[in-house]
Amino acid sequence: MVVWEQPEPPDRPAPAPLSRDRIVRAAIDLADADGLDAVSLRKVAAALGVGPMRLYGYIATKEDLLDLMVDAVHAEIRPTGDGWWEVLHSLASTTRAAAHRHEWLADLLGGRPQLGPNTLATSESVLSAMDGIDLGTVVPAVSAVNAYVIGAIRREIAERRAERASGMDKRQWQVTHGPYLQRTLASGQFPALATVVHDGPHLNADETFLAGLDFLLDGIAPRATH
Repeated sequence: MVVWEQPEPPDRPAPAPLSRDRIVRAAIDLADADGLDAVSLRKVAAALGVGPMRLYGYIATKEDLLDLMVDAVHAEIRPTGDGWWEVLHSLASTTRAAAHRHEWLADLLGGRPQLGPNTLATSESVLSAMDGIDLGTVVPAVSAVNAYVIGAIRREIAERRAERASGMDKRQWQVTHGPYLQRTLASGQFPALATVVHDGPHLNADETFLAGLDFLLDGIAPRATH
């Protein structure tokens, strides 16, 4: 039986009442603070002040716990809009915002399909907004947006982690490596790259994400409106 269909055990009285929701929220708090390595049934039990065996009546495996955590965060992803373009744009933006609040989400998106109620509700709202569009367009269009968002999120989170690991923010990194890059580009070996570095737009993370998303949605539009 999948975790979504497993009944919870009967309530137990204080001092340590439990529920699946309390367990998942405690796991999310641990992951938000210290990443997925901080999440285990034993550590979650300790955070809740109960023995690990108490949790097994609610969640059988760590994999089930991770699935429940992802689905809980999907409650924060609620695409809105009047048409398919606005809804797909909202899907991308709200997913990215959720990943920025819960950095560990970047490590779990794009794996096996998520079947929790919140995840399914998100999919339903997106597909409903695309009602009337040929399914041969709908399915690859939604997949393309999801792939773009997952890739963008992982790149942004990787940059965050690299900054923390190196102890240098983006400005400090540029100061450290800038002279080398200037010397390399001045050699004339990479003229196209030099043109982009010197003359191209210097967008921040938000601008880069939105520009790429607009390019993608504009590319979908001719098929969606055909």
